[in-house]
Amino acid sequence: MKDLGIERAKRYGWPNTYVFTKAMGEMLIGHLKENLSVVIIRPTIITSTLKEPFPGWVEGVRTIDSLAVGYGKGKLPFFLGDLKTILDLMPADLVVNAMIVAMVAHANQPASDDHHMIYQVGSSMMRTPLRIENLRDVFFRYFSKKPWINREGKAVKVGKLLMLSDMDNFHRYLAIRYLLPLKGLELVNAALCQYFRIMHLDLRRKINFVMRLVELYKPYLFFKGVFDDMTTEKLRRMVREQSGAEADVFYFDPKYIDWDDYFLNVHLPGIVKYVFN
Repeated sequence: MKDLGIERAKRYGWPNTYVFTKAMGEMLIGHLKENLSVVIIRPTIITSTLKEPFPGWVEGVRTIDSLAVGYGKGKLPFFLGDLKTILDLMPADLVVNAMIVAMVAHANQPASDDHHMIYQVGSSMMRTPLRIENLRDVFFRYFSKKPWINREGKAVKVGKLLMLSDMDNFHRYLAIRYLLPLKGLELVNAALCQYFRIMHLDLRRKINFVMRLVELYKPYLFFKGVFDDMTTEKLRRMVREQSGAEADVFYFDPKYIDWDDYFLNVHLPGIVKYVFN
């Protein structure tokens, strides 16, 4: 069923079943809404909370967190992607704020037969957007200073993530650096009665882990687009025009996020605390 779903998604121009089913959901809402007023929130990659209910809260491994976990545990020494690709991110509590403000803004508004409001909630339209190279650098800075301690009580040392710029380079590097040694290790292992079994399994797991992530994120690693958030900016303006506690509680403007501080002191510590095991 999984393979059939991916095949059907790609047939209709979608890279995977996740985005395909989201598009189907929006289409169904458009057809079935009748006299209901519809507001669609399209959040980008959602990361751990910035402030509420407390900084760094996250549940389970989500999107870029797979990269953080793999890298921090020493399982991801290289990856595929364009360092200049924009990363469109938004902390979870800011996404919730956008949803609440949108509901307030559209409360009691009459439904339209041919229109529904769409809000893109992300950060790609910032003047200085976050890019893959920024994420690579902040990963290295954090895990170099605060390495993960594995089950054996040893600190896992990491190097700067090697980013390969296209699939040809990726497959070439994978073959030379990992697949050929793996094949040699298989032969030696067979000759020595599985003496290097643990080493062989560890290398195989590392290769499989990287390949799974590449397959999952490949549609986005070279994506050059940004998302127009003009309608969302109107919501943000509405919040800015408020005074007092409401403006502070319900703000969701990514321009005010110090991304270095967020990753180093909020997001990555949260990932280590709630996701690493």
